[in-house]
Amino acid sequence: MYGYDQNQGAQQPMQQPMGGGYGEQPLYPEPSPPSLGDAVRAFTTGSLSAEDFQQIFATSKVYCPRGDNPGFLALHNTQQPVIPMFTTLKELRLYAGKESKYFVITGAEVIDLLPTGYGFVLDMEGEHRIVFDAKAVEQMVDFAMRRMYG
Repeated sequence: MYGYDQNQGAQQPMQQPMGGGYGEQPLYPEPSPPSLGDAVRAFTTGSLSAEDFQQIFATSKVYCPRGDNPGFLALHNTQQPVIPMFTTLKELRLYAGKESKYFVITGAEVIDLLPTGYGFVLDMEGEHRIVFDAKAVEQMVDFAMRRMYG
């Protein structure tokens, strides 16, 4: 019988292990999602699908260098203009220096706010740099819309 110790003569409720109460850690905590940096490494090595990467990207914090005016800073010395973005503040500092200005947004906000015709590059100075051109960004927008609206 569920909830009773079969070895006892009289059926008494089994003692429940500690946990599960308010403010206590669950016995089996939910695994934390991979960090954006982990997702970039997995995606660039082919062990993470584009859809899985985009789901992680959408909810992750992205660090963006900024100038004196609000908005993204774009690089125009590439085939298409791209906006540098970083998975961590440490990666941003490697690129832009310790005193650089920046702002933090989610990947979903990036997809929503990125100007048409622009791509972005994640971790430009990192070991697993990844570039999404304007066409890839359009595909990300389409994917996000399908997920949201069916």
